Amino acid sequence: MHTLKIKNLNVLVDDKKIINDFNLEIKSGEIHVIMGPNGIGKSTLTKVIMNDKTYNIVSGTIEYDGHKLNDLTTDKIAKLGIFLSPQNPIEIEGVSNADFLKAAVSNQKEDFKLLPFVKEVNKLYQDFDMDNMANRYLNVGFSGGEKKKNEIIQMYLLKPSLILLDEIDSGLDVDSLKQVGNKIMEYYQNHDCAILIITHYQRLLDYIKPDYVHIMKQGSIIKSGDYKLVKEIEKKGYNNW
Repeated sequence: MHTLKIKNLNVLVDDKKIINDFNLEIKSGEIHVIMGPNGIGKSTLTKVIMNDKTYNIVSGTIEYDGHKLNDLTTDKIAKLGIFLSPQNPIEIEGVSNADFLKAAVSNQKEDFKLLPFVKEVNKLYQDFDMDNMANRYLNVGFSGGEKKKNEIIQMYLLKPSLILLDEIDSGLDVDSLKQVGNKIMEYYQNHDCAILIITHYQRLLDYIKPDYVHIMKQGSIIKSGDYKLVKEIEKKGYNNW
């Protein structure tokens, strides 16, 4: 059982409080969704979990399986099994997707073997209809949807136990959304993991059914519920909470 515990978290960005007395606990086997209007700290939360030093934690703790993430560097947090798919995946000129993935996976696994890795990479790119894109530069010239598929390929290869998906649905057309949603659920069903999804829209949740839905405003969770809460949000919006 893996557990993320966030207690009384307060975070500043440029002296402005973005996260305000935030509390959340996520366990293996759970899918949590955070929804809310723009600019209220949803993306900030995922970056703070990874200890992005752009953000200043003024109080509170983030723990994963007993490790205090506040005290760890981002690479050590990733090695604990935490994976973040950011809202805007970066592009790296001169580094191929395959080389990037090889460096990431070999750094994580002491028993890394090249041939099984190559076979898995090729199969994943084929599964996502991205044949021959493994040898292209990381995300360079990729569409928004291709970048998001690339993130899920990384997820499959790194095999995390806690998955943070920040607007993974943005940039996806209808067919790609179904494909990505189904692949995320396939991973979830075959691994001992937990998932935290940041999204504005219900459409992704047609494929990924959450156990818990949270509405976030002004840096805090103001209401939690099950999947029925998504339907209420669709009807009422966020201003009425």
